[in-house]
Amino acid sequence: MKRIYTGKTKDVYELEDGNYLLKFKDDMTGENGVFDPGANTVGLVMEGAGRAGLRLTKYFFERLHERNIPTHYIDADIEQATMTVAPADVFGHGLEVICRYRAAGSFLRRYGLYAKEGQPLDAFVEVTIKDDERQDPPISKAALEMLGILTAEEYDTLERLTKEISQVVKDELAKKGIELYDIKLEFGRLKSNGEVVLIDEISGGNMRAYKDGVYVEPLELERLILGD
Repeated sequence: MKRIYTGKTKDVYELEDGNYLLKFKDDMTGENGVFDPGANTVGLVMEGAGRAGLRLTKYFFERLHERNIPTHYIDADIEQATMTVAPADVFGHGLEVICRYRAAGSFLRRYGLYAKEGQPLDAFVEVTIKDDERQDPPISKAALEMLGILTAEEYDTLERLTKEISQVVKDELAKKGIELYDIKLEFGRLKSNGEVVLIDEISGGNMRAYKDGVYVEPLELERLILGD
């Protein structure tokens, strides 16, 4: 295998058959030992976080497959903490797409003059550029198109898929009495045909979820959802 990318929470390898292998780590984003799914740095290491994230990712990607929602997922090896995926190109240098159901995190930090913590939001979709140096600035549909990062049609597809995927996750969590506050997703174009698909992961490490008003840590979320 050839390592082609080293990320905060996973590494990416190219396989001999042309597919990619994602290796999940126990590193978590945050600052000073406090987990934050929107942070740009690794803030802590939680033993078992990689496998827990992969178990949830496998679970959710398979739920999406059942609903014919396109992803890059092929299969997963929980023991090795690896996931095999179809190769895809990210938009530009990478985008993060957040679906927000309640005001929290960076949304509250930016718009706290108007928003209150926990304020309901109507599945608000926000796109940010993956750029640690500039703190992942938000960007509009028009700017994305003018800068050649994606087309208006691709943006519409990305927004639609974000709402569909987030609703699936929200409904699954609700079955366990858990409320989804927000979730961060990533998308790309399949190298084979250019189709816009969900990539990366869906785990406790990229969402905020609460049960009975109390924040659920990523490892606990995996246990509550999958019963491990």
